[in-house]
Amino acid sequence: MWCKVLVCAVLSTLIKYVSPSEIQTSPNTNATLPCNVTFPLFVLGDRIDQSLIKVSWISNGSDIASFQNAATQIRNGFSWDASDFVNGDFSLTLLRAGLDQQGVYECTVSYNSTLLHSSNVSFSILASPTLSIPQQRVVLEKESQLKCHAGGFYPPPVSFSWTRDEQVIQPPYEVEGEQTVDGYYVAVGNLTFYPSREDWNVTFGCRVSHSGNYQELDFQLNITYLPSVKLSAAPSRSNNIPLTLYCDVDRFYPEDVSVSWFQNGTLLSESPATEQNPDGTFRTRRYYTLSPRQREQGGTVECAVSQPGVLHPVSGLISLEKLDLKDEAPVLTKSAKASVAMMCISIVLVLLLCFGFSWRRRDEKQKSLSVSGIILPPRVVVGQKGRVSVSIEGRRVDRVQTVWFLNDTPISDVSLKASEKVPLLSSRGEMYYYKLHTQGPLHSSGRDTQQLISALTFIPKISVHKGAVFKCQVSYAGKDKIVVERVSEKFTILSAPEVSEIQLAETPNDSDVISLTVRASHFHPDVITFRWFCEGGELSPVASQASSSPRPNSEGFFSAYSQCKLPQSELEKGRTKVWVSVHHIALKRPVTRETKGFIKRPIVSEIISSTSPDKALTLGCEITDFYPPNISVTWLKLREGEQDDGEEEVIEGGELWGPIQTHPKLCRATASLKRNATNQQNKERGGGIKCRVEHCSLEEPIERHWRNVGIVAPSIPSSISVCWSSEGVGVFSLLLKGGHPKVKLLWAAGGATLSPLVSNETEEMGDDGRRELRSVCALERSTSLLSQTNEQLERQKNGDAIKTNSAVTDPHTEGIRYIDEKVDGENNELYREEGTESEGDEDSDKERDEDPNALHINRINLMTGPRENDRARLRVCVEITHPALKLPVYRTWTEPSVEISSSA
Repeated sequence: MWCKVLVCAVLSTLIKYVSPSEIQTSPNTNATLPCNVTFPLFVLGDRIDQSLIKVSWISNGSDIASFQNAATQIRNGFSWDASDFVNGDFSLTLLRAGLDQQGVYECTVSYNSTLLHSSNVSFSILASPTLSIPQQRVVLEKESQLKCHAGGFYPPPVSFSWTRDEQVIQPPYEVEGEQTVDGYYVAVGNLTFYPSREDWNVTFGCRVSHSGNYQELDFQLNITYLPSVKLSAAPSRSNNIPLTLYCDVDRFYPEDVSVSWFQNGTLLSESPATEQNPDGTFRTRRYYTLSPRQREQGGTVECAVSQPGVLHPVSGLISLEKLDLKDEAPVLTKSAKASVAMMCISIVLVLLLCFGFSWRRRDEKQKSLSVSGIILPPRVVVGQKGRVSVSIEGRRVDRVQTVWFLNDTPISDVSLKASEKVPLLSSRGEMYYYKLHTQGPLHSSGRDTQQLISALTFIPKISVHKGAVFKCQVSYAGKDKIVVERVSEKFTILSAPEVSEIQLAETPNDSDVISLTVRASHFHPDVITFRWFCEGGELSPVASQASSSPRPNSEGFFSAYSQCKLPQSELEKGRTKVWVSVHHIALKRPVTRETKGFIKRPIVSEIISSTSPDKALTLGCEITDFYPPNISVTWLKLREGEQDDGEEEVIEGGELWGPIQTHPKLCRATASLKRNATNQQNKERGGGIKCRVEHCSLEEPIERHWRNVGIVAPSIPSSISVCWSSEGVGVFSLLLKGGHPKVKLLWAAGGATLSPLVSNETEEMGDDGRRELRSVCALERSTSLLSQTNEQLERQKNGDAIKTNSAVTDPHTEGIRYIDEKVDGENNELYREEGTESEGDEDSDKERDEDPNALHINRINLMTGPRENDRARLRVCVEITHPALKLPVYRTWTEPSVEISSSA
């Protein structure tokens, strides 16, 4: 009988190089850097010894993690599971990944000083921007600018575009942005336009594109209609009685306006009523009565109208000296008339005498100026523009120049430079912002006099403006002489506090008492008040930094906290309402924070899985020790792949049993998810399920992962197929169908003791659509070290081999070169001298190493004694391991006793 066997042998490559890969994730999330190794079969045969494994992760020239001599060293912020090393999984997990962890990571794996694997993984962060539009109030038919803030994104740049009624009014343009101290970027998009009446109730939108993702924020404009202002005086019979003025403000919108009265630049006070015009705008008349003393001061009275979102108020001005007061003619006696006549004659004589002097000093009078005091804004708030100004009156104000100082330092206009950097200046910015304004000359109420207003707009910064004064020096152009200098009063800079929510915590030394803490930050000045209340009345704080003069930070802002304590039993009832009121001079009304009930964080167990008789899969996790009982659970399916690299979809059908109250302040619940076995689930590769738990006590949700979805055992044949040649070379094969993930096989052969063999595996899809894995192992048995025939030496010298592709597919395929079998059918055993090889063997081995499609011929020596017939029976065994199998499955072929006797 002829048995045909292919003759070819080549060693398979041991080192597996992996092309670089890229991992990208969101900030503060966990990311896994893959590093997987397939151990060579000769290693598997010895059972992996962890002390021989050496693993290292390196990034930017520094060691991240290492494993050597069964000892682990790993940097904070990283983790891995050493128990997976024997399965060839050396992946590294980044915990709460940040920008400082970006870069290229190199994984190197060695076993017994032999390099098995080396790969690079590029890791980066992708953070989407958050959008905000600080203000939408604009002035009708005035140049307006809208700003769209995109913050907290990485990497740059972002692209801005603007829409009106979903129509693009400004095409996309890129902004690189500025890097903040935390490493992320902020950018601002600007839209400059002139609002019209048609823009009323129209929806505008700011669109931002970042790394292929789009976000849009819609808003509507609040349009302000500027009023017309007219100031008049009620008739008065005498200068010695009060004078009533009224200010007509017409055709303005919205209704909320404030009217302020100034005399010679000093703020007066008053109160109001408005009416509506037929066209929907409003009108109001405001009165103010000057006392006789105020009338004696003379000068000008100004009615200034301010509106929300309008930088410069609209004003009306009147001069007290030019009022046309209609006084009744007094009834004079004869003596009084005589006195008046004498007085008139005296006045005429005095005028004649002074005429000559006034003529000579006419030029000097023309140059005389009347300069008001510096007018400060009512409130100076950090981050908001403030305006200081002086009013200058005279005949030659067109030749007047002003220079402004902060203390003794000259101020220059930096508004153009600042506008290149968006925003102009934030409340915590590093730049200074000053803009100088000159308005006039304007016609004044005085005869032949003109008015000039010099103003300075600035954005206050505590470190610069705290305790400072403004100075304004007035002089004529081209002259060094300073005509007038005005110095402002010191002003207080305001910054409203940022108040946190009330934080609840158990007192370490007394578990029956709960501490409630609220914090205020970024405020100025340092005086702040916390007042605690409950439904029964006001509470007394037990600790407060506000009462001990908090210290400012590097920017000049203050921070403080206040703490109050209550019995735990009161809060556990869930009916005791506690709130705190924070008072500060920068706040128009106090800030209030409140809480009701006790809060405790939940404890979430790992996900447990079970399979029912109908093969349905049920997942579940326990949620315990939380309060209040309101809790949310979401199940998510992860993307398919070797790693869980992101969420794919929300899974419907999850159930939540409970919450059930186990204690006056504790609850528990059980979240479950049932999934039916489907073909699609069987095809899932390396995906997973995520359970996300959200609760009011958590800043971020708690997540638990369940992996290895769709593990299916392969179909294993009952025996090993074998074909022997007449010269003692056999081809053993095993065909496995289906299964996920890929099965692992280990061949071994020998007598009483088995030695690992080298095999070859090929994988392809079968006709039924299932994956088929065929494993083939070639074996040559040797029992003695006698002579070899010339034919055998010639075969070794020529390097005949078993071709892998054909032998694995079908060992009986036609057209394959076979080993000749003797006609008489006798087994021609191959005898070799132990420990020696001919030069032809070395050449043959080299040729086999160069052939990538060769099947290695394993050689087993079964000699057990000095005599030729003292050998054991040959056993060939294959070990099959798979995650779906609780224990490995073995298939064994044992040499029949007939063959041993015939061979002997």
